[in-house]
Amino acid sequence: MAVLFVLFGSCLLFRLLGFAFVPALDSWVVSARVALATMFLFTATSHFAPMKTNLIAMVPPALPRPDVLVFLTGVAELAGAVGLLIPSTTRSAAAGLIVLLAAMLPANISAARRGVLLRGRPATSLWLRVPMQLLFIAWAWAIR
Repeated sequence: MAVLFVLFGSCLLFRLLGFAFVPALDSWVVSARVALATMFLFTATSHFAPMKTNLIAMVPPALPRPDVLVFLTGVAELAGAVGLLIPSTTRSAAAGLIVLLAAMLPANISAARRGVLLRGRPATSLWLRVPMQLLFIAWAWAIR
């Protein structure tokens, strides 16, 4: 849920900065792109912080080396976030993040079904997780 606040809050903040005095944030699309990058920077940090243990538990049991998968998805999120901020790589980064989001959805579904705890609380329920993931995919598509 925090990721929604980061995404929408930073988008609004960046757009207000654009209205006020930051010409680089002169449109909603640019502000939305920077907000998505901010969200992925936020989520990527958890892959390298103490919460990574919870993320490893989210990986479906059938997949090998969940620790490596969590590390690699964190690196992919960081690379995608940076790529969104570079005009020549924005389209490729958005496409890569869409693929990543689609690939990670089964892990989120598995975690919700298995009752995996994240920071001591159940993983985001499916009625919220699936629409959130679709929102992130649509957002990445719209800002490319």
